[in-house]
Amino acid sequence: MVKTLEMVFRNESGKEVTISLLEPKDNLTLAAVNTVMQDMIAKNIFSTKTGDLVQIVEARIRSNDVAVLA
Repeated sequence: MVKTLEMVFRNESGKEVTISLLEPKDNLTLAAVNTVMQDMIAKNIFSTKTGDLVQIVEARIRSNDVAVLA
């Protein structure tokens, strides 16, 4: 199973932007992820074509089963 942490932000123009990270730690908490997301906004680490990230929308972990055909 492949897990992906999806961090969803809103940018200056009101559009949602998702940043995804593969294989997050199993013991992640919402508080820890929110702290990182706030730092990303405060330090202006990412920018989009329609503006800087300005607000946290949500954080989620998506799980997908992957079967390799042999």
